[in-house]
Amino acid sequence: MIYGVILAGGVGSRMGNREKPKQYINIGDKPIIVHTIEKFCLCSEFEEILLLCPKDWIEYTKGLVKKYVSETEKIKVIEGGETRNETIMNAIAYIEREGELDEDTLIVTHDAVRPFVTYRIIEENIQAARRCGACDTVIPATDTIVESREGSVISDIPNRAVLYQGQTPQSFNAMKLRALYESLTEEEKAVLTDAAKIFVIKGEQVRLVKGENSNIKITYPYDLTVAESLLKGV
Repeated sequence: MIYGVILAGGVGSRMGNREKPKQYINIGDKPIIVHTIEKFCLCSEFEEILLLCPKDWIEYTKGLVKKYVSETEKIKVIEGGETRNETIMNAIAYIEREGELDEDTLIVTHDAVRPFVTYRIIEENIQAARRCGACDTVIPATDTIVESREGSVISDIPNRAVLYQGQTPQSFNAMKLRALYESLTEEEKAVLTDAAKIFVIKGEQVRLVKGENSNIKITYPYDLTVAESLLKGV
């Protein structure tokens, strides 16, 4: 079984003083999260699409699904966790409880605020996760990356030719991801930035899937302007 897992647990603090989390802000004529759901609905391989959001926004999210999405039977809205990876573990727990969790179960995890993900990216994630157990969507780094360990002077400038910018989806064999996560120490969990790093810490391979420059994450107010332009094809 393959499950889509849309992560909508953030509160959008970097978006500024807004009355709702950024995933519920409109671009075009509907909320960002709805655009994202629609992209996942194009993939017929998903057994279910799980939306994980803050507890206080569950009913609101269910209302959006009912209002904007025609095929609602595949979509389940459940509570996220305190962190990104705890949210993913909540999704796996739901699959174990309500769905079908076995050694072949795959999850395709994606930021709710990346509404321009393509069908091609989703399909290639599924294929890579089937073959390798884990994959990450990336694009080559175009800017020089500067490292500063103390925040005021350069400590290193890595070779840009071997650097990539991470996007989502990130896709995994669900049981393997959970087993690796549960084997981490609290110190290792504290340095996690995403789920792919769980595999890296444990010395497991993570396959790269080619992303798209347009697969942006809407984080800051400026990103809303970019998103509106992308919708208009500017």
